[in-house]
Amino acid sequence: MITHIVCWKYKPETSFEQRADHIARLLALPDVIPDIESFNVGSDVLQLERSFDTGLVAVYPDLAALDAYTIHPAHQEVAALGKQIAEKVVSVDFESA
Repeated sequence: MITHIVCWKYKPETSFEQRADHIARLLALPDVIPDIESFNVGSDVLQLERSFDTGLVAVYPDLAALDAYTIHPAHQEVAALGKQIAEKVVSVDFESA
């Protein structure tokens, strides 16, 4: 299994509506991209200085499934949106049990 984690720190000018649209588009991805074992997206609840605004945790059966997700046009579209409205995006991918 491969765990994929992404966090977005939105630009100050990113509106609530833009944030909600980004999350909704992320949540729609499992409906169009196969081989996703689990997929969770949410807004930060602590709002600490170190916090990012939105996080995603997804699990794939193997690297091939993660690669297919990465290049899928629906993912490419929402990834471009995330880069446009975020001042910083971080990610980590690791093997998991």
